[in-house]
Amino acid sequence: MTELATRAQAFGLVADGVAAGLSAPWRLYLARGCRYLSLTVGDRAEWNAWRTHLGCPELSVRVYDSDGEIRRASLAEIVLDGCRISVELVEEVSTDDLDQLPTVPEVDPPDGTGPSTDHPGSSGSVAERGAAG
Repeated sequence: MTELATRAQAFGLVADGVAAGLSAPWRLYLARGCRYLSLTVGDRAEWNAWRTHLGCPELSVRVYDSDGEIRRASLAEIVLDGCRISVELVEEVSTDDLDQLPTVPEVDPPDGTGPSTDHPGSSGSVAERGAAG
């Protein structure tokens, strides 16, 4: 297959994953022209399985507030045969989960004035810093 030029080829890619033992995505979106295919999965294990199966090198995580609920959106992407494919997982999380995000340790500045948080990596919210880890 040189391009995901047809709907049959795009859906065949998903069918191949399911045939390999992956759970079927609970939502599938295929853009007109077969330039974008989005798979939405139900849990972290499915997300890891699909992104590994497809070989997705691009990973991003975003934590946001939606009507008082904290959500984490994990996105893995790859471009295969001219089609951008994304595997997405949206989870509701609690503030307890924020404690698991890595933090930047405090460092003493060379002038001896005490701990400083003004150093590379200290900008941005905890969620933004945690998204990289």
